Amino acid sequence: MQMKNKLKHMDGLSRICDTLMLDMDGTLLDLAYDNHMWMEHIPTEYAKRNNLSPQDAREHLYKILGRLEGKLDWYCLDHWSDALDLDVVALHREQKERIAFLPGAKLFLDNALDQSFRLLLVTNSHQETLNIKSEVTGIVEYFDDVYTSHALGYAKEDQGFWNQLQKQEMFDPDRTVFIDDNVAVLQAARKYGLDQLLHITQPDSRKASQEHDDFAGIKGVSEIT
Repeated sequence: MQMKNKLKHMDGLSRICDTLMLDMDGTLLDLAYDNHMWMEHIPTEYAKRNNLSPQDAREHLYKILGRLEGKLDWYCLDHWSDALDLDVVALHREQKERIAFLPGAKLFLDNALDQSFRLLLVTNSHQETLNIKSEVTGIVEYFDDVYTSHALGYAKEDQGFWNQLQKQEMFDPDRTVFIDDNVAVLQAARKYGLDQLLHITQPDSRKASQEHDDFAGIKGVSEIT
């Protein structure tokens, strides 16, 4: 795929884009941390609080989580703290030693700093989660600006997010490259008019790579040299 080949080289990115938008979790940071939080740590604490078996706690949590997937509240730690009667922010801090860059992602960001394009972090992460991850990794320091779904009022899966982002950034969709691991988010970006899209196929370093037919895919940003 010709576009994929262009996007896999840093000098190629510089030629075809004025703005490089990057997702955070699963694109730059290892999604293993988030999956551990929501599949293991939080269900375990919920089970203890409610005198449930770990399996019953997981089934209950996955059911209520699934109802909001792709919505703003799905990403909101305040919402889940209230819904679960747990201090979800504190639980995230308890496990912060698990937060890490994906292989090669930090070097990619170091190299991106030398390029002429505007570098934006575009994330569904709740501000509290972003704060914790930035404390551990310093990730926000790499970017010209940071946009969160909560600050813009819409999840990235919603066209409202892209409309609000356009109002603040005035980016040219034809001169913008966007990299994300979430297929639903990439579909929303394409619907808005962004065509230069890359799908991260191994967002969790513990799991196998999974490609998607609709998007050019790379295992990780480390492939962009």
